[in-house]
Amino acid sequence: MKLLILIMVVWNLITFAMMGIDKGRAKANKRRISEKTLLLSSFIMGAAGIAAGALVFHHKTRKLKFQILVPLSIIVNIVTIYALIHYNIV
Repeated sequence: MKLLILIMVVWNLITFAMMGIDKGRAKANKRRISEKTLLLSSFIMGAAGIAAGALVFHHKTRKLKFQILVPLSIIVNIVTIYALIHYNIV
């Protein structure tokens, strides 16, 4: 269980950083991290990092796709964590 928590914390720090990196690249007119990659990372247990990154860096907050899919990914992440704990998978 402690290992899972550690992995999730590290992963969410990475997804948070991805949002900051993408925002920096957007400002510098450089090659970006695709929206697909950001959203996929969110659904793969990185929703907290993506959501926090969006708020802190003011990044992708106006995109309808992100307004819908990031909250959905948070719900999916919560349900997944609940299922893992409830069914003693971790």
